[in-house]
Formats: sequence, structure tokens, C-alpha cells
Amino acid sequence: MNVKTVLVLLVLALATIFALVCVLLTRERAPGVCPRQEQQQEEEDDDGAAERSLVFADLSAEELAQVVRYLRAELGVPLVEASRALPSDNCICWVEVQPPAKAEALRFLDGAGARPAREALAVLHLGAQAEPNVTEYVVGPLPAPTYHRDVTVRKYGAGLPYHRRPALAAEYKQVAEFLRSQVFPTAPSFMRQVMEYDERNLAFVTTAPRGFQSGDRTTWFVLFQNVSGFFLHPVGLEVLVDHSSLDISRWAVSSVFYNGQYYRDMAQLEDAYVQGRLGAEKVKKVPWDGDFSSMKPRAAPAAWFPVQHEPQGPRYSVRKNHVAFQGWSFAFGMSASRGLRLFDVRHRRERIAYEISVQEALSVYGSNSPGGMSTRYMDGSFGIGRFSSPLVRGVDCPYSAAYVDVPYLAASHVSRLAKNTLCIFEHNLGAPLRRHYSDLQSFYYGGLVNSALVVRSITALGNYDYVWDFIFYQNGAIEAKVQATGYMSSSFLHGDGLRYGNRVGEHTLGTVHTHSINYKVDLDVGGVKNTLVAHDMAFEMARAPWSPEQQVERPRLTKQVLDTEDQAAFRHQSKMPRCIYFAANGKNKWGHQRGYRIQLVSFAGEHMPETSPMERAISWARYKLAVTKRKEEEPTSSSVYNQNDPWTPTVAFADFIDNETIANEDLVAWITTGFLHIPHSEDLPNTVTVGNSVGFLLRPYNYYDLDPSIYSQDGVFFTSEQDFTSCEVNSVACLPKRAACLPNLPPFTYDGFQNM
Repeated sequence: MNVKTVLVLLVLALATIFALVCVLLTRERAPGVCPRQEQQQEEEDDDGAAERSLVFADLSAEELAQVVRYLRAELGVPLVEASRALPSDNCICWVEVQPPAKAEALRFLDGAGARPAREALAVLHLGAQAEPNVTEYVVGPLPAPTYHRDVTVRKYGAGLPYHRRPALAAEYKQVAEFLRSQVFPTAPSFMRQVMEYDERNLAFVTTAPRGFQSGDRTTWFVLFQNVSGFFLHPVGLEVLVDHSSLDISRWAVSSVFYNGQYYRDMAQLEDAYVQGRLGAEKVKKVPWDGDFSSMKPRAAPAAWFPVQHEPQGPRYSVRKNHVAFQGWSFAFGMSASRGLRLFDVRHRRERIAYEISVQEALSVYGSNSPGGMSTRYMDGSFGIGRFSSPLVRGVDCPYSAAYVDVPYLAASHVSRLAKNTLCIFEHNLGAPLRRHYSDLQSFYYGGLVNSALVVRSITALGNYDYVWDFIFYQNGAIEAKVQATGYMSSSFLHGDGLRYGNRVGEHTLGTVHTHSINYKVDLDVGGVKNTLVAHDMAFEMARAPWSPEQQVERPRLTKQVLDTEDQAAFRHQSKMPRCIYFAANGKNKWGHQRGYRIQLVSFAGEHMPETSPMERAISWARYKLAVTKRKEEEPTSSSVYNQNDPWTPTVAFADFIDNETIANEDLVAWITTGFLHIPHSEDLPNTVTVGNSVGFLLRPYNYYDLDPSIYSQDGVFFTSEQDFTSCEVNSVACLPKRAACLPNLPPFTYDGFQNM
């Protein structure tokens, strides 16, 4: 046996011994991880809680299939697969769970009532009717439905006109075919010589809303080079299509815009080009990778970035749609239109909130081109939840996070499984949650690592990506955060374009726009009945008691009970008390009302003038905070139908605020946060999340007798007289030894390009 062989065998033997040591030292560890000091869990390890959370669970693939089978058999109208449906057909737009009424759900969750019937909400586009309309049905009970109820009028006070329906993929395909086969051929020379059109090299982006008055369905479609990151490569051509008729043979072009000039149609544009009266601006053809819009890294991989590691496996549990972590527990779900939502949020077994959910995301654009200047995207209409994208391990979320698949049914008769749509992970923020170093009188150090639980989804809606986080801290605080990334939306640079943004390419104008995000926060602090209280400060002048001839300016606490909805509605630019909290009827040890404070983080741009004929459809954005009395008939601040008929909004949030008393009532906080985005060259190729993060925090305010994180088993404390290198004194001292093994990570997989 040669020396080389002996060395190889020796290395293998040492590796085997090291692995055995890891196994022997690890108790109750997750497979493939190495030991650290054992810590007891504060999780709710309660199968009953997980079972009760199923009342809010998204519909399973089998339940979705049962609803479709029931509707096709019992509705009494023919249903066409939405992917093939004409506007004049009946089709299923989407199906999702119908959460139970709050009172019924609470009785069940608190052990005082039966499990509510499990029901589905089915939204149908009924174009093949004498009066085409959109109808919403509640179907139940699941898993074997026997009834359906038309809830449209009960929810909205009237029927839903068909022109309000969200546009489905089939309609966009029909518009694309209309442009290809009927519109572009009327300008053959222009399309061939200026656009170099070959039926594949142009992509279009829709705008919305679609017109100027109720009943309109005329849309500006903006043309771009069909390359990677095409949003940054406008070609200067925009076409206004009237697709209001249910007979697509009657669709027509209402106007054409090219490089600053308007034309009646493409034929008139062609005439101007052929006769030399057109200021043609031929755009340089961009390679398929998009050139400056490509997201392909400009540098080769080098040293690996840091990877988060859980030495003894996850300290949280995910059972179906129930999560438990360090005293926190909650149920989660995904609405097709509104996205991520949480129910029955508890800390230390006390309910803090019944519901925390995303409601709407709004973008209002400026430009000197028609498509840009008329764009007010209400993303709920497109589907904040439906377009949640598969998450990439190690980039979108930590590599070792728990990933959750979500079944959904939208514009189809068959459900799809969205893989890795949610991720859940514990995150060490790399800074203390609290700490103190004492070198006065006594000598000690006390601190607690800020390790929090994150629930995340990421929506990819056209050009923009929104990273949605709910974060749970060990001090009882909850943070809702949204980070914006993806591509900016751009216009073709011409004329006075620089009034509306910055130039970011030879022909590309990054257009100024606002982002506004609305949340629903149904807090139940110490019970369902709460009162809204405002604390702030004011300076008062006083004579110094020990020196009366001297004046002291001292801050004092101001207190106010906000007992009507009008008092609790704070407009975008108005002054708001710096500490607003939901107060419970009970008090803490020190005699103060137990409460949870709402703290906003926002850099919002200006709200649309209220004189605008469409402003009522987005009137939730008037208010950075509005607190209303909770009503089952006011479940959401917006509607998917507002996008295509904002002039007669299906839901007008401003109507929720009617000066009702809110003292000692079940209350809901509607929170709007946002930011102004003025695109700049560093937004190429993508907007970064840094600096584009907004949201709010819910923080305990006299809710506990002291900071509950003092009970965390992550705490560190030692004095100058102790051996702080000892594991018994300081658990962090053992980390280098106990966490020496590398994690056994799962293989990398990605399903984002399936079922496209």
C-alpha cells in the first residue's frame, strides 16, 4: 500500500469520525444539520390550532375541481374554457376560498361554536346572456357542493356591468391578433422599413383604465422591441384600440400615436410616411439579450456570498396553513386578486389581529405619450396573488427556508399548482433587538439577537416585482413591508419628455410615477372591542421650582380619544399624531390601557386630485390611515372592477367613512403607504429594493407589563465576574464549536418555467 493510498484512507477515517461526533452531539436535530446548544421551543406545538386554521386555508386542487364540476353541471349556462373564450362567451374568471364571517369564525376558533361551512367564491364572466354581466357565486359546502348563491347584489349593492370585467389573457391574445392581421398590414411600408416588423419582433404593453367614462373599453397599447427587458425599449408607436364590442370583428382603431404625433389610424400614418411628412425615428435594433436591459451578470461568480444556517434545524413549524414561532402563531392564505393575507394572529396565545392583508397596489404614471399619461394601474385587477412568482432558493429567500406551494384556479377549468410561491424563514438581522453594556457602578453585558420570522411572497406583475413581507419579532411587534424591484415602465423620448422623467437610453424616458399600497389591519387587542387613542407631545413653558426666575421648556404627553371615523381619517398630507394605538378595555399592571400602536413607514408621492372623475375609485389612497367600524359588507377597500370602470367605482372607500362612532367597537385600520419613483440611470437594468421599501409596524404599547422578549431563550447576560467563555454562562460562546459542521442543503430546483 503506497503513501498516497494511506493518506486517502486516513482522510476518510477522520471525516467519518467527525461526522459521528456531529451525530452524537446533536439531540432532536433536523436531518443534515449540525449541533448547537439545545434551546427549548416557545412555539405552539398544538395540532388543534393547526386544524382550526384550516378554516382560512386556500382551496385544494380537489376542492377547486369539485367547484368547477358543480358549476358546469348546475349553473344552467354553457361555460367555455377561459383561455379560448370570446368576449361573447361565458367563462370562469377565478375561484378561491370564501372566508367565513368573522363572528362565526371566532366562535369556532375560540371553542364556542361549530366549524363554519367551507365555501368557495366563484367569479364568472357571463357574456352569452341577454344582458352580459359579471356574477359572483358562493358555492358550498365543500368538498361536495350542493348549493350556489348569487352574492353580487348583496356585496356591491347592484349588478356588475360586463364592461367592468378584468381583461383575461384570451382578450389580450385577441387584441394581438387584431393588430397583427388587421391593423399593421394597413401601414406596410412604415412597419417594414421603420419598425422592421416581422410579426415577432414587437411586444405590446397594455395601459389602464380604458377610456374616459363608464362603458368605455378603449386601450392604448404601447409597442416595444421584443427582447429581454423589453420595457426599456419603446419604439415610439402606440395604438388606441376600441375593443368594447363583444363581436371582435367590430373592433377598431381609434387613434395612433407615433413620435409625438397623432393620426386617425395606421393608414393615415402610412400616407404621411410614404409622402415624406413623417418624422420617422428609426430605433436601433437591440440584440435578443436586451443589451443594457439584460439582467445577465456582467461579472463571473467569485467567492460565495454568506448563507444563513440553522444549526439545529428550523425553530418554527409549518403545518398546512398554520405557522408557529417563538410564541407567535397565525394562519396564512393567498387571495388571487389581493395576494398574501394572515388570519388569527396570536402572540403568547392571545389574539392580536383577526386579519392582516394586502388590499391594493396602485401606480399612477406621468408622460407626454398617451399610454404613459393615462396609466393608473390597480394591480388587484390583474391579480396580486395570481401572479405570485416561484421563488428562487438563495436569492428570493434564504436557501434553507420552508417553501410552500399554492394551488389556484384562474381563467381556466383546471387548477394549477404554483410551486414555491411562499417562503417562511427565520432571519437573523445581524443586530441586537436590544442590548446594554454597563461600565458604571456595575459591570455587565445583556443583549438579545434580533432574530425574526418572515413570511414572504413576490408578485411579478408585468414590469414590476413586489416583495411582500410579514415579519414577526420576539418583542411582540409585527412589520408589514413591501419592496419594489423589477423594470421601470418607460415611454419613447420625444419633445418635452424630460418634464416627466429622466432619460435612461437613446430613446427611453424613465417616467415619474407613484406607488401606493393599501392594507387592511383588523386588530383585536385584548378582545374584539377597541378604542382608538392618540398620544403625542407638546412643549410647555414652566418656571423652574428651584429657581422661579428661570423658565424651563419641557415636553409633556398629550392624549386624545378619537371616537368618530371622521376624526380617525388622516389625509395624505395632514398632520397625524405620532403615536396612535388600538386600546383594549383591560389594563396592564401599571394601570394603562393595553394597546397596539400603528407606526407608518412611507415616502408617498402626491395623491391624485379629488376633482378627478376617477379619484373615488382609489379614494383609499387619500388617507395614510383611516380607522372604521368593522362591517362584513365592507370587506375590502378596493375592487377588481374599479380598474376598468373607475368613473363609477364598484367599491368607493371614501363611502366607508361616515362619522360613525368608533369608541369601544370592532375596528379596522386601513393603512396606505407608498413612495415616489423618479427613474434614473441606476434603475438600469432593474430597480433595486434598497430605498424602495415601505410599510408599517404594529407594536405593543402598554400591552405587556414588560418587554416579552425578556423571556426569549436567545438572551445573553454575563457580568465581569463570570466566565463568559463558558456555555453555561453564555450560550453564544459555544457557537463556534457546536455550529462547526456545514449544513446539508437540499438540491437546487426551480419550477418557474413550467405551465407558462
